[in-house]
Amino acid sequence: MQIEQELKNFKGRLDPLIHDYFTSVLEGVIREDGLVAEALGHTETIVLSGGKRLRAAFMYYGYLGAGGTEEEKILRASMSVELIHAFLLVHDDIIDRDDMRHGVPTLHKRYAGFGRRFFPEQDCEHFGNSIALIMGDMLYALGNGIIFRSDFPKERVLQALSCLQNIVTFTVVGQARDVYMEYKGEASEAEILTMYKNKTAKYTVEGPLHLGALLAGGSPELLSSLSAYALPLGIAFQIQDDILGIFGSTLRTGKPVGSDIKEGKITLLVARALKNGTKAEQKRLKAILARGTALTEAEQEEFCAMIQKTGSLEQVKTLAEEYIATGKQALSKLKTMVTPQAYDFLEGVAEYMIKREY
Repeated sequence: MQIEQELKNFKGRLDPLIHDYFTSVLEGVIREDGLVAEALGHTETIVLSGGKRLRAAFMYYGYLGAGGTEEEKILRASMSVELIHAFLLVHDDIIDRDDMRHGVPTLHKRYAGFGRRFFPEQDCEHFGNSIALIMGDMLYALGNGIIFRSDFPKERVLQALSCLQNIVTFTVVGQARDVYMEYKGEASEAEILTMYKNKTAKYTVEGPLHLGALLAGGSPELLSSLSAYALPLGIAFQIQDDILGIFGSTLRTGKPVGSDIKEGKITLLVARALKNGTKAEQKRLKAILARGTALTEAEQEEFCAMIQKTGSLEQVKTLAEEYIATGKQALSKLKTMVTPQAYDFLEGVAEYMIKREY
């Protein structure tokens, strides 16, 4: 399966449903509060301006893989994980102080500007953060509501809702650890990999697959086999994203170039460079990570050069490949447990990750 084309086709089917859903919610909200309606409209713009809908696709194929046959019903239900994703990103943008998301001003940035226009004597940054946090909370409620009101057997709906709460819980655990490591300025590789498992692997791959499988009545054995595939693939996905966060482009990531460096993130790539580097290189890497928004283009290039010079980039790429191989190995068992259509998708994702460009 050509996974990039499949995701493009899937996004083409899902995005109109997301638009229609926002429109229906806005019809009710606009009668209650114009500011919230305007903020929700901007939220829709952010959601539909980018993203591959990978989590929704995992949910969709998890359902088909477990033998589910109601494709339109699960397509609509898969909107839930996209709204949960948006909720987490809204809060993440505040934590990371990011101004743009998919080429669109983030919610907190937009409403800080709103505050400066209308309340110039007030704390406008706090106003922007407050509106963004509230809208994130609304997205969380909407995401849960989609599954709650989906027309699947009620016992399966309850299982899926319970699964969704676990996904968010583990993501919060991972996010909190990520923030702690950033402020501490150091972390072991084991600590980072555990954070990746909670913040990305469970949230991006395992959780959505489980959601879909549960709505189709999937067995505990199937869920376990899906996890054996999902967790290593999810960790590899995060490692690759960290490489993109330093060596990628705004076009690829939807975020400013070098944003991870400005945020002082202690990624696996950074930890490995600190481990491999000389004392002088370690000192310089830490100094650049501490620059924050004062980071210059020359410092960013120096940082990238040191990552490469220490051999850390190639080592971390190799580690990602090892995790992908582990995930692919788990596919051999899944081949007899899921439908051919779902198997082709899962195999296609693994192949795509092997060939993914940094």
